[in-house]
Amino acid sequence: MSKFAKFMKANKKVQENGFFAATKSLCDEAGVPLLWEFKHISSAQNEVIREDSTKDVAVHGKPGMFRPKLKSSEYIRKMIAASVVEPDLFDKELQDSYGVATPEDLLLAMVDDPGEYNDLANFVQKFQGFNISFDEKVAEAKN
Repeated sequence: MSKFAKFMKANKKVQENGFFAATKSLCDEAGVPLLWEFKHISSAQNEVIREDSTKDVAVHGKPGMFRPKLKSSEYIRKMIAASVVEPDLFDKELQDSYGVATPEDLLLAMVDDPGEYNDLANFVQKFQGFNISFDEKVAEAKN
C-alpha cells in the first residue's frame, strides 16, 4: 500500500452542485423565484479567470514600469459565469433573447438588480470556497 493512499483521487470527495435563486424577476408559474444551479470550478480554472481579469497598468512616475491590477468586477463576473450550470449562459438562443453576445453580459442582463447581483456574487464566492468575499477583502484593504 502506498504511503499516499489516503491522498489518491479515489478518496477525494465529489463537490456537489449548489442552488440559489439569483433573481426574483424570473419565477415559475406559482411566482417562486427560479433556482439556478452552480458547479464548483477548479483551482486551475480560477487561475485562468484571474489571469484574464488582470491587466498591466503603468506605475505613476516610473516610465516603462507596469504592475498587475486585478479588475475585480470582471473577475467576479467571469467566475460566476463559469460556475453557472443552469441556465446555460453560453446558449445562443438565451443570449439572443436578451440581446447580448457573451455569458458575462447575459448574467448582467438576467440579474439586473444591483442588490441581487451582489447577493449572487457573495453566494458564488462562498460556494467556491472563499469564506470572505472578494469585495469584503477589497474594502478591508482600503481601510
